[in-house]
Amino acid sequence: MRGDVVESPRVVVRFEAGGVARVVCSGEFDLDSVGLLAQACDGEAADAEPLVVDVAGLEFADSSYLSVLVRLRRTRKLVLGGPVPDQFRRLLEMTGVLPLFEIRDSTGTL
Repeated sequence: MRGDVVESPRVVVRFEAGGVARVVCSGEFDLDSVGLLAQACDGEAADAEPLVVDVAGLEFADSSYLSVLVRLRRTRKLVLGGPVPDQFRRLLEMTGVLPLFEIRDSTGTL
Protein backbone atom coordinates (compact mmCIF):
# COMPACT_ATOMS: atom_id res chain seq x y z
CA MET A 1 0.00 0.00 0.00
CA ARG A 2 1.34 3.42 -0.92
CA GLY A 3 0.02 6.10 1.42
CA ASP A 4 -3.78 5.94 1.39
CA VAL A 5 -3.90 4.21 -2.00
CA VAL A 6 -4.84 0.53 -2.01
CA GLU A 7 -3.31 -1.35 -4.92
CA SER A 8 -6.06 -3.38 -6.60
CA PRO A 9 -5.10 -7.01 -7.04
CA ARG A 10 -4.29 -8.12 -10.55
CA VAL A 11 -3.52 -11.55 -11.95
CA VAL A 12 -2.19 -12.15 -15.46
CA VAL A 13 -1.40 -15.60 -16.89
CA ARG A 14 1.46 -15.88 -19.38
CA PHE A 15 2.38 -19.11 -21.11
CA GLU A 16 6.03 -19.88 -21.76
CA ALA A 17 7.93 -22.59 -23.57
CA GLY A 18 7.81 -26.14 -22.24
CA GLY A 19 4.30 -26.01 -20.78
CA VAL A 20 5.19 -23.43 -18.14
CA ALA A 21 2.51 -20.98 -17.02
CA ARG A 22 3.59 -17.84 -15.19
CA VAL A 23 0.82 -16.36 -13.06
CA VAL A 24 1.87 -12.79 -12.37
CA CYS A 25 0.30 -11.28 -9.25
CA SER A 26 0.43 -7.61 -8.34
CA GLY A 27 -1.29 -5.43 -5.79
CA GLU A 28 -2.86 -6.46 -2.49
CA PHE A 29 -4.41 -9.88 -1.84
CA ASP A 30 -6.63 -10.87 1.07
CA LEU A 31 -9.64 -13.12 1.66
CA ASP A 32 -11.82 -10.94 -0.58
CA SER A 33 -9.46 -11.00 -3.57
CA VAL A 34 -7.50 -14.26 -3.36
CA GLY A 35 -10.12 -15.89 -5.58
CA LEU A 36 -8.43 -14.18 -8.53
CA LEU A 37 -5.30 -16.27 -7.95
CA ALA A 38 -7.25 -19.48 -7.41
CA GLN A 39 -9.35 -18.95 -10.55
CA ALA A 40 -6.30 -18.29 -12.72
CA CYS A 41 -4.40 -21.33 -11.43
CA ASP A 42 -7.38 -23.69 -11.44
CA GLY A 43 -8.75 -22.38 -14.71
CA GLU A 44 -6.52 -20.99 -17.42
CA ALA A 45 -3.29 -22.45 -15.98
CA ALA A 46 -4.80 -25.71 -14.67
CA ASP A 47 -2.74 -28.02 -16.89
CA ALA A 48 0.55 -26.14 -16.66
CA GLU A 49 3.53 -27.77 -15.05
CA PRO A 50 5.49 -26.28 -13.63
CA LEU A 51 3.32 -23.44 -12.45
CA VAL A 52 5.22 -20.26 -11.64
CA VAL A 53 3.46 -17.79 -9.36
CA ASP A 54 5.32 -14.52 -9.79
CA VAL A 55 5.08 -12.67 -6.47
CA ALA A 56 7.52 -9.84 -7.25
CA GLY A 57 4.67 -7.34 -7.67
CA LEU A 58 2.84 -8.14 -4.44
CA GLU A 59 2.14 -5.10 -2.27
CA PHE A 60 0.48 -7.24 0.42
CA ALA A 61 -0.63 -10.85 0.84
CA ASP A 62 -2.24 -12.47 3.85
CA SER A 63 -2.70 -16.06 5.01
CA SER A 64 -5.53 -16.69 2.55
CA TYR A 65 -3.10 -16.07 -0.34
CA LEU A 66 -0.58 -18.36 1.32
CA SER A 67 -3.25 -21.06 1.75
CA VAL A 68 -3.93 -21.07 -2.00
CA LEU A 69 -0.20 -21.49 -2.70
CA VAL A 70 0.11 -24.38 -0.25
CA ARG A 71 -2.92 -26.08 -1.83
CA LEU A 72 -1.51 -25.60 -5.34
CA ARG A 73 1.86 -26.99 -4.25
CA ARG A 74 0.12 -30.22 -3.27
CA THR A 75 -1.29 -30.68 -6.77
CA ARG A 76 1.72 -29.92 -9.01
CA LYS A 77 5.21 -28.49 -9.21
CA LEU A 78 5.00 -24.91 -8.05
CA VAL A 79 7.73 -22.27 -8.20
CA LEU A 80 7.57 -18.79 -6.72
CA GLY A 81 9.00 -16.16 -9.04
CA GLY A 82 10.80 -13.45 -7.12
CA PRO A 83 12.30 -11.44 -5.78
CA VAL A 84 9.93 -12.10 -2.90
CA PRO A 85 8.69 -8.87 -1.28
CA ASP A 86 9.74 -8.39 2.36
CA GLN A 87 6.20 -8.57 3.80
CA PHE A 88 5.45 -11.83 2.00
CA ARG A 89 8.82 -13.33 2.91
CA ARG A 90 8.10 -12.57 6.58
CA LEU A 91 4.74 -14.33 6.26
CA LEU A 92 6.43 -17.39 4.73
CA GLU A 93 9.03 -17.40 7.51
CA MET A 94 6.59 -16.84 10.39
CA THR A 95 4.32 -19.64 9.24
CA GLY A 96 7.25 -22.01 8.71
CA VAL A 97 6.44 -22.76 5.07
CA LEU A 98 9.34 -20.95 3.39
CA PRO A 99 11.33 -24.21 2.96
CA LEU A 100 8.38 -25.75 1.08
CA PHE A 101 8.77 -23.40 -1.86
CA GLU A 102 11.31 -23.20 -4.63
CA ILE A 103 12.04 -19.53 -5.32
CA ARG A 104 13.59 -18.28 -8.55
CA ASP A 105 14.34 -14.80 -9.77
CA SER A 106 11.56 -13.75 -12.15
CA THR A 107 14.04 -12.74 -14.80
CA GLY A 108 15.42 -16.27 -15.03
CA THR A 109 14.03 -19.14 -16.99
CA LEU A 110 13.01 -22.51 -15.70
